[in-house]
Amino acid sequence: MINVLLAGVGGQGTVLAAKVLAKAAEAKGWQVRTAETIGMAQRGGSVTSHVRMGSCGEEVLAPLVTKGTADVVIAFEPGEAARALPFLAEGGVLVSATSAIQPVTAALASAPYSGDAVTGALGRALAGSSVLFVPVDDGALVKATGNRKALNMMLLAVAVAQNRIPISLDELKAAVGACVKPQFVAMNQAAIDEAANRYSA
Repeated sequence: MINVLLAGVGGQGTVLAAKVLAKAAEAKGWQVRTAETIGMAQRGGSVTSHVRMGSCGEEVLAPLVTKGTADVVIAFEPGEAARALPFLAEGGVLVSATSAIQPVTAALASAPYSGDAVTGALGRALAGSSVLFVPVDDGALVKATGNRKALNMMLLAVAVAQNRIPISLDELKAAVGACVKPQFVAMNQAAIDEAANRYSA
């Protein structure tokens, strides 16, 4: 069983990334269950997608990843990475973008919310643990590909490239072809290759 939790804010494409991952797993003949927990997502609220895959042929009875059981957490924003940390299992992988998205409360505060500060705190908290922490310079990836809309696929590719999810990049790209509008398939597939090349384990 592989448990993956994807955490972000509204508009980042968390739900689509979960759909692509689930489609890739289904194409391998695995049983898959997914669920989303969405809080005011259209206003920048938290979005959490759960993907549970029976990678050894087992039946998946429930869709929600429980605390301490996520093999991989993919966070599209550092604050959401910190929020999702309790879900990560021992020996799991945390992949997180490093750029902060300012919530309204932080934007109105005298000191802005710092993605670097949260990323640094996560690194210190996980140092010496069994968790693999992969901070992703999403700004550099977006600059290289020229499209922030593909960031969700890039973070998904980084997670797959850590070899903890037994799905190949080719299988992931095939799932993109099945889930994304035809005019955006090539862009997303190229973004997957770019991210995987930069962050392969």
